[in-house]
Amino acid sequence: MSSSADVSDLDRFDLAILDILQRDNTTPQRVIGEAVNLSAPSVQRRIKRMEESGVIKANVSIVNPGSVGCNITVLVEVEVVTESAELIEAAKQSFATCPQVQQCYYITGDTDFFLVMLVATMAEYEQLTKTLFFGNNNVKRFRTTVVMDRVKIGMTVSPPGFTKNQSHS
Repeated sequence: MSSSADVSDLDRFDLAILDILQRDNTTPQRVIGEAVNLSAPSVQRRIKRMEESGVIKANVSIVNPGSVGCNITVLVEVEVVTESAELIEAAKQSFATCPQVQQCYYITGDTDFFLVMLVATMAEYEQLTKTLFFGNNNVKRFRTTVVMDRVKIGMTVSPPGFTKNQSHS
């Protein structure tokens, strides 16, 4: 199967299965099957196909950052000096390999990158700024925003036009 699928490759059963798995990926296939009116083996085949095609990227546990000492969420806008392909790739690599960078987006507009970072202390963040930003000659400027409250966190994807009612059609 191809390395990536698009929404046209997914039917209402696949979308219903994804909806359940995104809420709890430990849901037994028998339970998923009952919810979407399919047999457990059919659910298993569909999940395997979606994993192989790249629809399902990973099965992970979502950890409460505060419970492991990462009490501060920092949002950082980064503007680079030069947008040559090799310098942008170097910045992507630098941000992607930093364990404190939870999310990194290469974006359009006045800002080139948007980072979501988790740190234990502001001293830790200050140290990171020295290596990630001040120590990088291609970083023109960066702007930091400290999160006061994590109102909604998630990576759930809702395909256009899909509603939960479709899973019981």
